[in-house]
Amino acid sequence: MDKLSTSARSPIAPAGITSPAEWQTRIDLAACYQLCAQFGWDDGIYTHISAAVPGEPGRYLINPFGFRFDEIRASNLVKVDQDGNIVCRSQHAINKAGFALHGAVHAARPDAACVMHLHNPNAIAVGMQGPGLLPLSPYALRFHGEMAYHDYEGLDMTAAEQARLTASLAQHPAMLLRNHGSLTVGRTIAEAFVLMQTLDQACKLQLLAQSACMPLRQPSEAVCIKAHRELVGDGAPEGRLEWPALLRQLDAANPTYRT
Repeated sequence: MDKLSTSARSPIAPAGITSPAEWQTRIDLAACYQLCAQFGWDDGIYTHISAAVPGEPGRYLINPFGFRFDEIRASNLVKVDQDGNIVCRSQHAINKAGFALHGAVHAARPDAACVMHLHNPNAIAVGMQGPGLLPLSPYALRFHGEMAYHDYEGLDMTAAEQARLTASLAQHPAMLLRNHGSLTVGRTIAEAFVLMQTLDQACKLQLLAQSACMPLRQPSEAVCIKAHRELVGDGAPEGRLEWPALLRQLDAANPTYRT
């Protein structure tokens, strides 16, 4: 029998859903969690992905604490306020300390419809390196001049650290948290996921190239700037085409995220 109870599967009352737009956001966020599990980016019951609730300023959706990413469904996501207090009827708790980073980023970035924070090994390994992400591949060049960094300060995030982190993030789309993990910010859930996918691939290729212990060639600064401009395009949210394809992949493997 599935871990979730019958009431947890209900798409209405238990989760406090207020609109079709919220339900669609829940479906997309649950898909994001399950795709992360498929890509091997999950970390047991730890790390989080949050999404703003459409039409409800200061309200966000996040995973119930104690659930693996592959167990996340649209109906068991928990709605919280800016401080991580649960504001819907739910039988689940959240990791309030873990939401501190998300709450800070959402508050500092009104454009942040989705905030992804993962402990993906490729990003952690590159974040340990002094230079950080190098312009070695087209994946890395997507973030040329747009990668933020934040030094590790321990497990508990204080208000002072929240201010330092969001100041470092500024308007950047991605951040490497030194010795810790990765973070992407998207104007849509699709954009946050595609940015994370691009960042993880960039880090993986850098580590692969470094493992050969051979001199590395980097494009000229002029080429880096040109390629970045081409990759960003007209500045529209990324993932518009990729997201439906990813959902088709997920539906073929495990469509339970929609329940």
